[in-house]
Amino acid sequence: MAPSTKLFLVLLGLNLMVTTVHGSCEPHCPTPTPPSPPSTNGGSCPIDTLKLRVCANVLNLLKLGLGVPLSERCCPLLAGLADLDAAVCLCTAIKVKVLGVINLNVPVDLVLLLNHCHKTCPPGFTCPH
Repeated sequence: MAPSTKLFLVLLGLNLMVTTVHGSCEPHCPTPTPPSPPSTNGGSCPIDTLKLRVCANVLNLLKLGLGVPLSERCCPLLAGLADLDAAVCLCTAIKVKVLGVINLNVPVDLVLLLNHCHKTCPPGFTCPH
């Protein structure tokens, strides 16, 4: 048998297999769904960002290694939020410079402040741009 004939028969066989497999599920073939894009962050901030100014003092004290007074008002603002929402709020405050912190190392400072308020930075979380 000539090589071109063998190739033709192989391709014909593959075509029949694909047609048979695809045609066997009619009329109830599953509709393929495109994969959803990975969620970058999700979350939302239900707090007025300007209220988060009080977190700047807490962050500055934490960075200096000083004690934070028990009367601080940052953590109570974040207390009722899920970890992701708290992270988004702090990122929003950083983005609009409400925290007004100079030389901000966003990932480190974000984790530091979240940890202080007994929140956990979600794995892989980055501040939205």
